[in-house]
Amino acid sequence: MKAVTKMFSEQGRPFAVFPAAVQAVVVDAAERFLLLHGPRHPGWQVVSGALEAEETVLDGAWREAREELGAAVQLRPLGTIHVETFAYDQNLPFVLSLNYLFAYEGGAIVPGDDMLGAQARWWTWAELNTEPPLFHPSTHLWLLGRALQLYRLWHLEPNPTLQRPF
Repeated sequence: MKAVTKMFSEQGRPFAVFPAAVQAVVVDAAERFLLLHGPRHPGWQVVSGALEAEETVLDGAWREAREELGAAVQLRPLGTIHVETFAYDQNLPFVLSLNYLFAYEGGAIVPGDDMLGAQARWWTWAELNTEPPLFHPSTHLWLLGRALQLYRLWHLEPNPTLQRPF
């Protein structure tokens, strides 16, 4: 089965249609990364899940963060880090992965949803580089490095169009 289908604009222009996943990279004021290690998932990973129909990228990343980190967590969206495609399985050889950066602003981390029972840990960039953990296939050290670069650029800039209560 081909996972990529086509949709056509009113003018007949074909567009590829991909299933989409969102990943939420969470960084705190000490420039540490929040990673989860779930009982059913190999390795440490950022928040991740499927983008649901009729959701924006930001709404999907926020929903996944709320589901996997708990309702008490307070995050501020900073922006998109990276977009790529990956093979999920034989039925979905092309999935669009949208990676979003959030600043952690407080609240208890209580893993839930498909990360219920997961370990949550804050990692420094130095720890990730000197003794890297086993990463889940969806989480990449280079992407966390890019997230840190962008966090340093964006975390002090107010962006009222993206701020919402969470």
